[in-house]
Amino acid sequence: MKIWVGVTDEDWFTRLSRVRPDEVNFWQPSGGRAFRSLAPGEPFLFKLHSPKNFIVGGGFFVSHTPLPASIAWEAFGVKNGVGSLEELHARIRRYRRDTDAVDPVIGCTVLVEPFFLNESTWLAVPESWAPNIVQGKTYDDASPEGHELWELVQLRMAGLRINDSGSAAPAENRPRFGSEFLTRSRLGQGAFRVLVTDAYERRCAVTGERTLPVLEASHIKPYAANGPHHVSNGILLRSDLHRLFDLGYLTITPELRLEVSSRLKAEWQNGREYYAHHGQSLRFCPHEPLRRPSREYLDWHNEHKFRT
Repeated sequence: MKIWVGVTDEDWFTRLSRVRPDEVNFWQPSGGRAFRSLAPGEPFLFKLHSPKNFIVGGGFFVSHTPLPASIAWEAFGVKNGVGSLEELHARIRRYRRDTDAVDPVIGCTVLVEPFFLNESTWLAVPESWAPNIVQGKTYDDASPEGHELWELVQLRMAGLRINDSGSAAPAENRPRFGSEFLTRSRLGQGAFRVLVTDAYERRCAVTGERTLPVLEASHIKPYAANGPHHVSNGILLRSDLHRLFDLGYLTITPELRLEVSSRLKAEWQNGREYYAHHGQSLRFCPHEPLRRPSREYLDWHNEHKFRT
């Protein structure tokens, strides 16, 4: 198992440690650098800027993707470690003076199950940490240093569970890392949006539209009806199609064909553009089986949401 220790801003850490969210966006001011150091589910630890050479918390890696700041704000809100989109833009421009973009693209590293250590339990960085490290460093738990680091982190996490519940809660029975982590872990709304967007390669499943600001990750079975934040319960749709899908004027069959309700025309005296897609197979669908729409959720939408 790999462990990443990433350097972070203390303001970002402090704000999030007060919120205690279910997920965080560990963002970088530039979206041009991919992050490939971890597999899904592997730990990502937070280290403050020097001279505070301490590990102060962490989370578990889900995905990394470049997004316009406005979409990062829509997806994560205060889980970006800032209080508003305006503050996010100001932070970006503080680090990136080379851009005057209206909506700059940033690198979004999505983490779930974040934890934040009390200052009395902060961990000193391993001895091999070099002062000139700017972004972060990878450790391997198969090495003595990496193993010791992870053991110490787990002890701190156990202490947090005791403080929160009064007793030592057992560790979750989930895969430590790998693609199965994404199907079994408790993902948040922001992680769901990022994963669905990337699974559909930023294309509307029905029309193939690629204009990112108008694409939305739709739950097939709504979260309010106990539909999970899993990619197999999601589909990427243009915003108008998303709205009609949520209202039940559209559905997708288990054979991955679009159906348009006759009630759309009956109730709104229109819908020609949408009826043109009636009966058509989805234009795009993820190739990986675990990311394709689940028959279970499609059956639910057909039975409980579609307006026949």
